[in-house]
Order: sequence, then C-alpha cells, then structure tokens
Amino acid sequence: MKKKMYLLITSLVLLSLLLVGCGGGNKSTNNQNEASDTTKTNTGAVTIKIGHVEPEDRSTHKTLLDFKKNVEEQTNGDIIVEIYPNASLGGDVQLTESVAMGTLDVALPSSSVLTTYAEDFGILDMPYLFKNSESAFNALDGDVGKYFDEKLADQGMHNLGYTYNGPRSTTTNNKPIEKPEDLKGVKVRVMESPIFIDYYKTLGANPTPMSFNELYTGLQQGTVDAQENPPSLIFANKFFEVQEYLSVDEHVHNFLAFVMNKAKFESLTPEQQEIITAEGKKCVESQRKMELEDNEVAIEKLETEGGLVVNRLSEEQKNEFKEALKPMYDKYREQFGAELFEMCEKYNK
Repeated sequence: MKKKMYLLITSLVLLSLLLVGCGGGNKSTNNQNEASDTTKTNTGAVTIKIGHVEPEDRSTHKTLLDFKKNVEEQTNGDIIVEIYPNASLGGDVQLTESVAMGTLDVALPSSSVLTTYAEDFGILDMPYLFKNSESAFNALDGDVGKYFDEKLADQGMHNLGYTYNGPRSTTTNNKPIEKPEDLKGVKVRVMESPIFIDYYKTLGANPTPMSFNELYTGLQQGTVDAQENPPSLIFANKFFEVQEYLSVDEHVHNFLAFVMNKAKFESLTPEQQEIITAEGKKCVESQRKMELEDNEVAIEKLETEGGLVVNRLSEEQKNEFKEALKPMYDKYREQFGAELFEMCEKYNK
C-alpha cells in the first residue's frame, strides 16, 4: 500500500514539473518573438549618413543635429540619421565624389568644390558678386539656386539647399585694407582656386595658394602677410595671434550645398521625401541665422579678445573694389556667360 502511494505521489510531482516546463517554454518563445519583432523594426529603418568637414562647435554641425532629431521623430524612427563631422569621412572633394557615386548619402561641400561637376559654379566665388548676405540668400533660394540644382541633378545629386559658410574677410599683419591699392604687393594666402588667384592678381597682390592646415604657420613665419576667411573661422583658428588687422570687406559670400545622393532620395517614400525636404529647408534657414550671429560675435571677439584693429568697409568702398575688378569680370562674363551674371546681379537691386 505504501509502495502504491509512493508511486502515485511521484507521478503527480513529475506531471507538475512537466506542465511548468511547458509553460516556461511558451513564455520563452513569446519573448523571442517580441525580440525578433523589435530587431525587424530596427533593421527595416533607412539610415542616412551625412559627412561634413566642419567642427562640432560650428553652426553647420549644430543645426544638423536638429535636422537629425526632427527627421527621426517625424518618421517614428523609420529614418536614422548619422552625422560624421571634422572631415572624418574625407575632405569636401572626397565627400562630394562619394555622394555622386552613392557610397555616402549626404554631404555639405563648399560651392567652390562643385566646379568639378559644373564649371559655372565658379561664379559664386566672384568677389562682390552680391552686395550683402540677404541678396546672396535670395539668389540661392531663387532662380540662381534652381539653376545650379539642375546641374547637380545631372550629376546624381539632389540638393536640399545652400547653407552659409559666412562672409569672407581679410586679415593682414602690417596695414588695414580699405581701398584696392592697399593690396598691392601683399602676399595673401588663397585657396587653390583660379578665381581667388585672379581676384588678388587683378588688384596687384601676390596670391599664394596654401593648404588651410599650413596657414597658421605660414602667417607666423611670414611666408604670407595676409589671409581671408569668415570671421568665425578666423577666431576659431586663432589667426589673431599672428595678425594685426581685420578688414571686414565681405568680398565673397561663401555657401555649402546640402547635397544628397539622388537615387537615395528617390528611394524614400513620398512622405519621407516631404519630411527630408521640409527639414532640410528649416536646417538651412536656422544655420544661416546662426552663422550671421556667430559672425558678429566673432568680429567683436577678434577686436576685444584677439586685439585686432577692426575696420568695416562701407558700401561705397566695396564699390571701389568692384570697379577695380572690371577686367576680371569681363574675363569671367565671357567664360560663364552674361546671362548667368545678370541672373545673379538682379538680386542686388
């Protein structure tokens, strides 16, 4: 009797363990399915990789962070934006090539680099082409921008807008630049751009192409007497330590194109394209505003903290420079076409 009772109890215990085991197995399966669903959602997201050469403290990167946040929120995570600053994926030339080839999704190269894809992008480097930043913004948001957008589309790039790299101004080590004659004989560091070289040659200066990372040493050692860049970049790179004067001449309003691989853009759903387009526009607008504010702060800091003697050119003084540049304008009017110049110049009225 005892033996039968023992066998009965043992059977009941084994049955209980078996039922618990089955229940545990069902719970484990459910968890795996939930994990699988989550993985599937993440895997299905579209990743957009953005490369640029600016440091994190510049307006370009700051506003791209907002672009990332807004796009990811509005698409409920169906689009993930990754940003690679500081030329970590290459310089402007390499980044643009990568976007055109489709190995990178988005880049923000200087318009000067885009002459490789359409020679007449060079007109945007013409000194005193636009009388101020507002005229330049209106042109790039208007038919001038549309004209160049079509050129980029032909090269496999969809443009989301033109961010602002600031108004380029001049620093010198021995005298301020107030009139064209002041540049005669001055050794000025320039980018390796035919237009920038022609600009200074026309005014009697000695333009010296030099890479940006060698510029501080070049100024320090006297290889060059002067350089030109947006004030925010001049302050960030401490050129005030090896220069004496800042002439706010704003000779070129420099832009960065917000280019996306065309095939990648077209692969998005219509709703996603709308979001990218709208947020790209917002990014451009906020970046320009921030850059203009940063520019004014930088000019003040260059004077108060950097100790530079600052002079701002009046509109009349800028017109003197443009008058002295007529031979250069005649040359490039023939090269780029009078129609394109007229398209730009109408925004100065």
